[in-house]
Order: sequence, then C-alpha cells, then structure tokens
Amino acid sequence: MFDSVLIANRGEIACRVARTARAMGLRVVAVYSDADRDAAHVAMADQAVWIGGNAPADSYLRGDRIIAAALEAGAGAIHPGYGFLSENAEFVEAVEAAGLVFVGPTAGAIRAMGLKDAAKALMAEAGVPVVPGYHGADQSDGLLAEEAGRIGYPVLIKAVAGGGGKGMRLVESADGFAEALASARAEARTAFGNDAVLIEKYVSSPRHIEVQVFGDGEQFVHLFERDCSLQRRHQKVIEEAPAPGMTEEMRAAMGAAAVRAAEAIGYRGAGTVEFIVDGSEGLRPERFWFMEMNTRLQVEHPVTEAITGVDLVEWQLRVAMGEPLPARQEDLSINGHAFEARLYAEDVPAGFLPATGRIGHLRFAKGVRADSGVRAGDVISPFYDPMIAKLIVHGPNRRIALARLRAGLTQTQVAGTVTNLSFLKALSEHDKFAKEEVDTGLIARNIDTLTYAPAASVEVVALATISALGLENAASAHQGFALWAAPRRNVLLTQGDKVWSVSVEFNGPRAMTVDLGEEQVTLMRDSEGHWRAGGARIGETVTLGESVTVFASQTHNFAIIDPLDRAMDGAGDTSLVVAPMPGVVSAVFVKSGESVKAGDRLALLEAMKMEHAMLAPRDGVIAEVLVATGDQIEAGAGMIRLEQAEEAAA
Repeated sequence: MFDSVLIANRGEIACRVARTARAMGLRVVAVYSDADRDAAHVAMADQAVWIGGNAPADSYLRGDRIIAAALEAGAGAIHPGYGFLSENAEFVEAVEAAGLVFVGPTAGAIRAMGLKDAAKALMAEAGVPVVPGYHGADQSDGLLAEEAGRIGYPVLIKAVAGGGGKGMRLVESADGFAEALASARAEARTAFGNDAVLIEKYVSSPRHIEVQVFGDGEQFVHLFERDCSLQRRHQKVIEEAPAPGMTEEMRAAMGAAAVRAAEAIGYRGAGTVEFIVDGSEGLRPERFWFMEMNTRLQVEHPVTEAITGVDLVEWQLRVAMGEPLPARQEDLSINGHAFEARLYAEDVPAGFLPATGRIGHLRFAKGVRADSGVRAGDVISPFYDPMIAKLIVHGPNRRIALARLRAGLTQTQVAGTVTNLSFLKALSEHDKFAKEEVDTGLIARNIDTLTYAPAASVEVVALATISALGLENAASAHQGFALWAAPRRNVLLTQGDKVWSVSVEFNGPRAMTVDLGEEQVTLMRDSEGHWRAGGARIGETVTLGESVTVFASQTHNFAIIDPLDRAMDGAGDTSLVVAPMPGVVSAVFVKSGESVKAGDRLALLEAMKMEHAMLAPRDGVIAEVLVATGDQIEAGAGMIRLEQAEEAAA
C-alpha cells in the first residue's frame, strides 16, 4: 500500500494521472524541468520537485533524479505516464531497489516486449498470430535480401528497437532492397543506438487495431479494441473505439490473442497489444497479426474508458497497491462509441511543422472531454511534444459520436499559435471516414484535400477588421472615434500572401459597413452581441497584439500591419537558410564551397521529438556553414548561407 504517488512525467498525462490519484485520496507529487516551472501539472500537485534542465535528457529522462525526488517528497510509488521512462526496465529495477512501488509492469515484462524480433518469437510460441517475416539474429545483407525474396515483395524493413515509424522502410521490389536497408539501418542507429532490423510481409490494405489488456500478474482481461488506422507518417491522429466493422467473431479472436500475449509474460497493469489487420475483404479472424505490445498506458486510452466506464489509471493504482484485478472478463461490456482527436501546435501548410508560441486564448467545447496539460497564457516549448490537448467524445453509436466530434472541433478555440484544428475537422468530415472505409493510408491518399485551407470569406475579413480596430464590442456609435478623426477607420490586414486594405464606417449603434475595395459587407450586431452578415452569424474573434483570430467554420489568422512598416524588402531571399523553430542541430551535410541542387538536404534540426530536414531552396554553392552539430539555436537563426544568385551565375 502507499498513500502518495510521484508522477514521473509532464503535460496532459501528468494532469490526467493526478486527477484520478487525487480522487482516490492519494497525495500527488510532480516533477518539473526549468521549462515547466509554471506548468499546469505542477500547479495541480500537492508538492513539486525540480529535477533539471529543459532538455528531457537533463530532467525527465534522469531516473536517478526522479527517484531522489520521490524519496525526498516521501512518495510511496512512481507512476511513469507514457513516453520518457515508462518502458525502461532499468528504471523499474532502480525504483524497486529504492523501496518504491512502480505503477506498471515488471522489468521482465518490459524486456520481453522491448525488442520486436524477440517479442514476435515469444508471441508465436504463445499461439498469437504474427506477420510472416524474418526476425533472426543473422543481420548480414545477403541473408536479409534472401529472406525478403522468400517472404515475397512488397516487404517492410523495421528496426527491432523501433517506434514511431523510425527505421522503417517499404520496399516494393528486390531492386530497391539494398538502398532501403542501408537507410533504415542508419536511421535506427541514430534513433535507438541499435541498427538491427527485421523483415515482414507488407499488408496492402492495412488497418491498425489494438486491444487494451490488463492484468494483475495472475488474472488477465481485455477491454476490447481501438482502431488507430488514421495515421500520418505512422503517427496516430484520430482514434476510435470500438473498431468500425468489427464482428463478434473477430473481436473474440483478437481479444483472446491479446490475453494470451499478456499471460505469456505474466503481465501486470495496463498494456496494449497492437495488431496489423488486412481489411481488403472486411475484418476476418484469420487476417490479423501481432505487431508489438506497448507495456504502458497509451495516449488513446480515454476512448476505451469512454466505452467501458473503466478508469484505467484507477485500475493501475489499485493493482500496484496489491489488489486483484477489479473485474472479470464477463463483467466488461461495450457501451456506445468514442473518438479521440489529438490537437497539436503545428503548421499544417508548412508540412505539419511543430510550432511554438504562447497560447493567448484557449477554450474547449462543452460536452467534450479535453485532456490537456496547458492553459491560456502557457508557452508551447520547443523541448517537448507540442500537444495541446486530446479531445474525446462519446455517443450511443458511431454516427452520433462522430457528429459530436465535428461539433467539438468546430467549437474549440486556440489563438496565439498555429494548430492542426482545421486539419482534424477536415478529417472528421471526410466521406470515407464517415462510411467506415478507414485504413492507414487514408490520410496520405487524401493529403491535398485534408490540408486545403479555404480562403477567408469577405464576412470573415470584415469581422477581423472590426476586431483589429477594437470595435467588436462597440456599445455606441461613438466608440472608437474621436472628434479630430475621420468618420472612417482604416486598417491593413494580411493572411499569408493576401493583403487587404480595409475601411470601416458606423451606420448606427449596432451596424457597420466594411469596405474591402471590390466588395462591401454590412455587419449587424444581434441582441446577444454576436455579429451577423445577411442574417447569418459569422463567428467569434480574439485579438492578441498584432494578430486577429476569427473562429468561424474554420479558424483564420490575420496579421495587423502598420502601413509605415509595410516595406517588405528582403522577402523571397533564398540565400540564407534559417531555423523555422528553436532546436538542436543534429547533423550538417554540407561544407563551404560545395555545390548543391534545389531540395538537397543541408542539415537536420531536432525539435519537439522530431527531426526536420533543412533543404536547399535553389541550386547554388555553399558560401558559409553557420552552425555545427550539437548547436542549440533559436527560431530564425541563420544555418546555411548560399552564394547570392548573381554570384552563383557568374
């Protein structure tokens, strides 16, 4: 037993664990880095202990400091959340050696599932179906090529210590195998310090369906399945439970296989068994195969909680206290349907580039469960994952749950940083998704449609204009005007490459005419204070400094431009490659005097748990390399300078 728990994590998962722990009467201890001194999870805790610098390697990955913090605070247990040290067997052993309880599986269970090749061999012995492939120790190029031919193309090369799609390559034919193998090994070596790979048959119409399992070391149950097929670059975007098109026969087969996996390693706590499913002819019991087991709580666990009524964190804590499994398999059932959408600070038009910035305004929709680790006024740090929130909805069936997801996304408001909110809404409205025709390639096939940003309507521009002038809450015909000012007010707005020179004129206490040059829009304010055009409500606005955000059917961001500063000379300069965000230079591929072609990789910038390739904007010659591997640089810092275009031409 223990009466206090330290949460060895940050952000939304630390807040989520803290809520349940406090509801159970436990004292909550948080840990934090320099960047997280004022974070939401710190404010929620009964006690918080500083553990180091901004980078995870200096704080949240320092198991010794976390254990010392637990002992200092008098915590009896450590909950790892997910990510960071949650699947680190050595950390588990160190926690237990310090006399503390680890809220999770044993070190042995983590090791058993830690390497994909060994895990699949173990699963095959336990009678869990595995994808045809090669998982052997012989890593010679010739043997791997031979095994790929035996399995039959197309095949996947996967890092045995992999995750998140790193060290993974799809090979369509024998001609491309050698190059793909070298590339996968190099990426795996960099990401995991282990370049061993396995070869698997590629499933042509794949769906990613996972089963939530739970055990107390002796008894084991499954809590049904989640469909995580909506992915971008192997990263989950929207998850749902139960899986669309699931039959009772298929569910029973997958659940039994997942329980066998948990039994094979004497599992304790919450875990997820992930399967790849061939959905080309519907869901059939003989067409699912084990991929991996995540020996921790998953990001998408709330959809399982929504359909089962089970608080998985409560179960984790109760089992860690020595209680038996809180329910038997026959006690568990599915109620309705649930979705989870991952809201990130990222620039979708720029290729889903993670973004930083201060969240000036944040409002979640009513009726939506929002698991978040940030608040209005918080800063999205370059050191960690840029998740803002997980938005979870539940309904009696899939159609109603999906309608609630769409409404919830429309009503969610974030200003101060760019987000993927419009992308999530477009995905939730896609006709294939609505028809349950999902697979892991849906987003990639429809990426242009899903990332299309519709132009702002004249009504939206008009609303942005009065907000930019501080007139959105005008109570009288005189507000915002002075005796010495002209009867019109003017403003210059930009959105991307589009520039509007707009003027506004009052027509009375509740009406304004906005002149956009070619068009005029009359705005009327209704009795509830909402602005309407042609009788239709437009949306809401937030003005933060020199920017205006309009929340309508889409979110539109505008910049307010001072006409005196409009000289935009220097735009389009392709001689200097700059960092799009703060980060660490993880590699530099060029040197001074070297010729490059447009699109060549110049350097890699690591930020927010991802590597971003800096590419040559044009053909040219490297004039100067301004950074070195390992440098920590700020957004906008020069990285590589090319010769001026006229110099290169000469």
